[in-house]
Amino acid sequence: MKGFVTDLISRRRGACSGTISLLWPLLVGGLWAAVVAYKPVIIVHGLFDSSGDFKNLQRFINESHPGTNVTVIDLFDRSASLQPMWKQVEGFKAAIYPIMQNSEEGVHFICYSQGGLVCRGILSTLPDHNVHTFISLSSPQAGQYGDTDYLKYLFPQFVKSNLYHLCYTAIGQRISICNYWNDPHHRDMYVNSSDYLAVLNSERLNPNSTEWKKNFLKIDKLVLVGGPDDGVITPWQSSQFGFFNDNETVVEMQSQDIFLKDVFGLKTLAARGDLILCSVPDVQHIWWHSNETVFHTCMEKWLV
Repeated sequence: MKGFVTDLISRRRGACSGTISLLWPLLVGGLWAAVVAYKPVIIVHGLFDSSGDFKNLQRFINESHPGTNVTVIDLFDRSASLQPMWKQVEGFKAAIYPIMQNSEEGVHFICYSQGGLVCRGILSTLPDHNVHTFISLSSPQAGQYGDTDYLKYLFPQFVKSNLYHLCYTAIGQRISICNYWNDPHHRDMYVNSSDYLAVLNSERLNPNSTEWKKNFLKIDKLVLVGGPDDGVITPWQSSQFGFFNDNETVVEMQSQDIFLKDVFGLKTLAARGDLILCSVPDVQHIWWHSNETVFHTCMEKWLV
């Protein structure tokens, strides 16, 4: 009987040991997740999008960074995304600010297409933001100038060469895309008429430029994502602050005045090693936020 009891205890100990061995990776993983808390991620959509379009991106983030609080801001959806850019900045800012306040460790921005310009407006005008990484995902940061399907849909009577007749008017500036329409053949009109991009870039006299630059430079990293097969952002290099000269030859960011004069901090970020360019071929504009390769290549490592 004594031998039987001893054998039974030994078997139970062995079974318990085996169970612990099987559970050990799960226990370690759980403890690691508890120790490593990922910063919240805030996503801002682009023209004609809505929050529901970003389910794949949310999934990518949660698979690679379990437990991350991901918020896609549900504002200015679909046709409402045509409202003036400063109005959108204020609306998104009001929705995002409480998330920032509730995250002592800070947050990350992923801002797609037109949303990338909205996020720049927020970062420039919000003195106490706590954004660590700002990922600008195929956004026309230097402006837009191209005959695209979007242009044909919105303004069927116009092409890129004559859209300035509408965009550089008081009425035109009530439409979001006109706020960053940058016609290289009518540079003076753009500078004097653009109520958003020209002001944000301090291409027009901006009494707040010093303060806005200070605010913008509070970010830790600026990641500029784009690619040659985008098909909408024109030129595609605008996603990385390159743009056309008056001959429609692309001048890269490093040779642009906004970089050379460091008007809002690009050169400072580059000098700090905090300006990252990520170019991916074979990605059309509407797929940037649903492409897993783009996520792993350009975004994943910065969302910690």
